Amino acid sequence: MICKQPIAATLVATFMLSPASLAAQALTAEELNSSLAPDRPAGNQITTQTNIYGTPGGLIDMPTAEMAPDAQLSTTVSFYGAGNSSTTRTTLTFQVLPRLSASFRYSGIGGIMPDRGRPTFNTLYDRSFDLRYRLVNEGRYVPAIAIGLQDFIGTGLYGGEYLVATKTFNSRLRVTGGIGWGRFGSHNSFGRTGTRPKTLLGEGGIPTYDRWFRGDVAAFAGLSYAATDKLSFGVEYSSDGYDREQRDGNINRKSSFNFKASYTVSDALSFSAYSLYGDEVGASVTVSLNPRSPAIKGGAEGAPLPVAPRAPGSAADLGWTTDSTRQSGARATLASLLEREGIALHGMDMDATRANVQIRNHRYGQRPEALGRTARAMTRSLPASVEVFTITQMVQGQPAGSVTFNRSDLEQLENAPAVDMLARTDIADGLRYSDGITLAEDAYPRFEYAIGPFLRLSVFDPDNPVRANAGIQARAKYHFAPGWVASGSISQKLLGDLDDVPLPGTSGLPRVRSNVAFYSQTNTPTIDYLTLSKYGRPAKDFYSRFTVGYIERMYAGASAEILWKPVDSRLGLGAELNYVQPREFDQRLGLRTRNTTGGVIPEWNGHASAYYDVGYGFHGQLDVGWYLAGDFGATLAVDRVFANGWSIGAYVTKTDVSSATFGEGSFDKGIRIEVPFAWGVGTPTIQTSKTTLQSLSRDGGARLDVDGRIYDLIKETDALSLANTWGRFWR
Repeated sequence: MICKQPIAATLVATFMLSPASLAAQALTAEELNSSLAPDRPAGNQITTQTNIYGTPGGLIDMPTAEMAPDAQLSTTVSFYGAGNSSTTRTTLTFQVLPRLSASFRYSGIGGIMPDRGRPTFNTLYDRSFDLRYRLVNEGRYVPAIAIGLQDFIGTGLYGGEYLVATKTFNSRLRVTGGIGWGRFGSHNSFGRTGTRPKTLLGEGGIPTYDRWFRGDVAAFAGLSYAATDKLSFGVEYSSDGYDREQRDGNINRKSSFNFKASYTVSDALSFSAYSLYGDEVGASVTVSLNPRSPAIKGGAEGAPLPVAPRAPGSAADLGWTTDSTRQSGARATLASLLEREGIALHGMDMDATRANVQIRNHRYGQRPEALGRTARAMTRSLPASVEVFTITQMVQGQPAGSVTFNRSDLEQLENAPAVDMLARTDIADGLRYSDGITLAEDAYPRFEYAIGPFLRLSVFDPDNPVRANAGIQARAKYHFAPGWVASGSISQKLLGDLDDVPLPGTSGLPRVRSNVAFYSQTNTPTIDYLTLSKYGRPAKDFYSRFTVGYIERMYAGASAEILWKPVDSRLGLGAELNYVQPREFDQRLGLRTRNTTGGVIPEWNGHASAYYDVGYGFHGQLDVGWYLAGDFGATLAVDRVFANGWSIGAYVTKTDVSSATFGEGSFDKGIRIEVPFAWGVGTPTIQTSKTTLQSLSRDGGARLDVDGRIYDLIKETDALSLANTWGRFWR
């Protein structure tokens, strides 16, 4: 039986957003947290402590069922041992959800002998990933129960799985017990669940699923006690035999008992000291922050102008409609008020009862704040008969999302919760209101520039933990007509060692990224990019971009993009086609041959893309197509985006390149973090800092780095993004 109507209704509900659903989407932070964990009891075994592996918990080597506060981001550096046998672990842990934590660890282990067939080294540098999921929250009689995977992607040096329970007594004492496999089952095992393989899958970097919960099983236990709000102690019985470390003389394991003392300076800083295996001492420091809590409380932006209520009967005055002086005066007053707020009046159209304005937001990372301040300025500058306000946000000279509301609602609801105003706001495609707009005199041409330091990083390399280049960078944009942008960036390296990144052996793929060190050897000024772009709106819900020139540090060429993204839809679909030619290593104006030691670099590459706003701050992106080396595959990225502009996520790329051809790591993957400057400085700004933690520059799964891709430019102007940050409308 075919039932068409319910399917259509389901699709509408899934992808499109009604005004009522937008108002419901505007959750407070507390409501959001509750919606993600509605059954949690008070406390819920939240901890800001980490163990020596950098994961949440009050023990030492062993895991617990404790979780960090939702969205907590912490970095733990731990150290134990001495001389050539010392071990250092640096761990980045993110509380993805109230019940789910994820960790990335980079370890330097001295005194470990290489596996057979591997090159010799003094210190083994190892990367590992962990996941922990809370199965059961703590109740009055039931402990919290969690399941976890440690070092489940990669070499498996620290690999282990566990099932653990933790119970709180008298608010200060927590008792933990669990069973584990792998590292956690390597001492005094009491049973076995099959045989645990020892061979490495691929070239590392692949989930070690063939080992999970297999092999010897052992028990571990421990307790932690908070003597004061700042000082705590821990003791544990460890089931980790440290077999390889003992074999190679890295440690001398004399005891199964470990001890810990921790001191919490603040929510952002804590220290721990350890006694390990009856033979070693160690220490760690943990620095934490939470994207949901601003580094500077309050904010230092100036107070907004109040709404100016109209006098009774003033709306009946239509004399201004035939008075060009009064019309020009209203426009000039509005432009002046907006300039004070860091907003530019791009264009305007006004009749007796309606005003459409286009704005360029130069200051407010949370777009509703710019909309709210524009609306206030309109109440103070436009004739009283103008009842309907429409504000369109301009992006690269093209209209993006628009909001429309009644002036009387602004007057009535200024002191009401922002969600009440959202319920009376219509959010639509700005193209709908672009006809009849008179551009401001300073709309075109206009010139923008910035000069500042730059830092390029190569981190977690198997041969060296950190390499970097630093210097001065000058960037500029020239907007000379609607949608037309000329952009450029010039850099001067002052210091750095990125030119020391080793060149991997020939893999059979063209060298499209693995020769990146050659682009860091010059000490003369370099052209990072020099492009001409044209942005357009070919139809309702559609956006376009065409870019030509020196697109990035390594490639010149042309790039064309089309995007379908209705303003009221969670879903966006796009496609991109690129033509590329490799640039000379000095990054001036020259081009080099496409022939490399691994083959010929293809001229064409491109992707089809899908973007989806899952809700609760999670955004997904899937790109499928051909990459720079001619390989075909897909990239999946998931990010948790916060209302204040923070974004933390990860991506993985898998193509038809085999693990052996790709080399160490098996396939491309990484962690990406975007931090809004406003979070740290306390004053509004649209500037952000983006960092991608990608350990290896390989040729498989490499994509062209195009500045100004459309979705990244417009996503903050759609209905759902505005609803998520609408609490700033009256700020």
